[in-house]
Amino acid sequence: MPRMSSKPADGATEKAELSAPQRALQRLGLVRAIDLALHLPLRYEDETQVTPIARAYPGEKVQVEGTVLESRVEQRGRRQFIAKIVDESDAELVLRFLNFYPSHQKTFAPGQRVRVRGEIRGGFLGREMVHPSFKAVVPGAPLPPSLTPVYPTTAQLPQPYLRKVIASSLARAPLQEVLPPQVIPEGLPSLRVAVETLHHPPPDVSLHELEAGSHPAAQRLKFEELLAQQLSQLASRAERALLRAPGIVPRSGGLHEKLLGVLPFGLTGAQRRVVDEIVADLAGPRPMHRLLQGDVGAGKTVVAALAAAVAMDAGWQCALMAPTEILAEQHFAKLVQWVQPLGIEVAWLSGSRKGKARAKALEQVASGAARLIVGTHAVIQEGVEFARLGLAIVDEQHRFGVQQRLALRRKLAIEGLEPHLLMMTATPIPRTLAMTYFADLDVSTIDELPPGRTPIVTRVFADTRRPDVVERIRDDIAAGRQVYWVCPLIEESEDAENAAAEFAGRAEPLTLQNVTDTHAALAAALPGVGVGLLHGRMKPADKAATMAQFKSGALPVLVATTVIEVGVDVPNASLMVIEHAERFGLAQLHQLRGRVGRGSAASVCVLLYAPPLSLVGKERLKAMAETTDGFEIARRDLQIRGPGEFMGARQSGDQLLRFADLEEDAPLLAHVRQVAPELLARAPGAASAHVERWLGGKLEWMKA
Repeated sequence: MPRMSSKPADGATEKAELSAPQRALQRLGLVRAIDLALHLPLRYEDETQVTPIARAYPGEKVQVEGTVLESRVEQRGRRQFIAKIVDESDAELVLRFLNFYPSHQKTFAPGQRVRVRGEIRGGFLGREMVHPSFKAVVPGAPLPPSLTPVYPTTAQLPQPYLRKVIASSLARAPLQEVLPPQVIPEGLPSLRVAVETLHHPPPDVSLHELEAGSHPAAQRLKFEELLAQQLSQLASRAERALLRAPGIVPRSGGLHEKLLGVLPFGLTGAQRRVVDEIVADLAGPRPMHRLLQGDVGAGKTVVAALAAAVAMDAGWQCALMAPTEILAEQHFAKLVQWVQPLGIEVAWLSGSRKGKARAKALEQVASGAARLIVGTHAVIQEGVEFARLGLAIVDEQHRFGVQQRLALRRKLAIEGLEPHLLMMTATPIPRTLAMTYFADLDVSTIDELPPGRTPIVTRVFADTRRPDVVERIRDDIAAGRQVYWVCPLIEESEDAENAAAEFAGRAEPLTLQNVTDTHAALAAALPGVGVGLLHGRMKPADKAATMAQFKSGALPVLVATTVIEVGVDVPNASLMVIEHAERFGLAQLHQLRGRVGRGSAASVCVLLYAPPLSLVGKERLKAMAETTDGFEIARRDLQIRGPGEFMGARQSGDQLLRFADLEEDAPLLAHVRQVAPELLARAPGAASAHVERWLGGKLEWMKA
């Protein structure tokens, strides 16, 4: 066999030669020494002292040291490994492992000296520990001088390896001070001292302060992180101030005034106010970067249409992008109804539009014949060229990835100009969060619902009450109203006969009710009633046909996944049932609830859950039952999920805040907001170095 070269072959990458732990580090984004230095422990284990077994009591978590008396594998229902140790007090301790490997038997060979750490339990054979941490030691081996860190990790990245590489990186990480001393809050340690303390806290440190984040070392890192985030946003705003955009000024008697004249309703005061804010931005020489937020049904689409009318009247194109085809189609239908009579050509772009129809739409966009372009992410795909894109509108902006939003902003072909950007969301952003994450973004809020919206009553039931809910559906259908039933899954997991039996109350609830089972079960429970099925894996034509039937009233019941979360408007639907509501986020539940209450009939949202509920599940369902105010829902959602998930940080693969908490650390945040503008103005070099250390390659997506 020829000898293998130690050098990578042509075209091979270094990554292929990495060990499994090294690849795991890369997956976690732990590449630079500073990345590892800032990968802080989740918790700590106190291995600095040994407790005599005789003084270890049930319920305590302690470390003990002793000599192995015996060890064996037993078969008690399942295989388990049992070892018994004894220490100098002649007290014995049983160690029990339900999952074990050959290395366990080697470590716990009779006569071996071991240290084990875990919770003491009172077992049948006396004191015992189940699945303790352990290591072999020599008699008299020194104890660690500091608490032992336990790090966030992943598969193929064991704690001992992670501790070793982090300890090595700490010495090399650039943790020198880059900030002027007067900027740092009084009483906080240097950055290096703070980081080293958090990785290797001394035995006398308060574990509660460390794990609660109130220790000065933790406060220093929170301050650093908040400052980097604020500086990056202020820098983005300053950078945007240097960009140029089309100056779009509305004219008297223009298209937007004509649109107001043909609308079948008047604007609310809140809608008029936000339209004025947007129009003022469009008239400026810099790109608008505005978030339009409003509760479900607040009327954001008509505000977007009026903004588009101002842009189109000045000779510019407008593109509206929505995250799902159903929502995009809903916008398209409304906008065509409103603006086509005014002579505006509207183009439709989606992934399902192929062949000649797509080619024609692309030609209309490129030539400028289509002044309004509506679609899904297909709007930003290669091959879509705009003639004069002046305004880009992104609906449900948090559901798009950062790169998608950035791509839309780059679609203006005229050199030196950027389009104005209006982002919309029905997930209101709490004020504290908006001030923190959107320092470079202007926020408009529609805080008033149009008249005529009926209040929605929310009921929370265990899924054992499903037969009662089906009876309520019969009553609503008899009264001429329509019903949504939403499920979290598509694939069948149980047969339809089982599901039908469950609806009749003759079977235990399924582990997770899904959309195909539910559709079959409801059809069986409601003979003679049209029950439609809608989910994301259906062909677009089939989805459109089902939605058209439901809107027309031909289908009294629609069983669906969350594809109906946004954009579906059927005023006759007055009952929403959400299956396994505990598995949905608060924002999703609120959006789904907003599909009813759009007509004159009293509306009800039923949240079915499978007990037992987790603490988070209880909090979500309690919030839904107590309020229909989207802003209060958003505030509670932020409390439950934290800012990273609330802001859709997963779409970029990065956490927005790793250490700081916006509510708990409000005093730090206030200090940061005070010093950040001054630091940027007086010490731009220090500000830049600080942001680079903390955000590095994330700076681009912070602007999206």
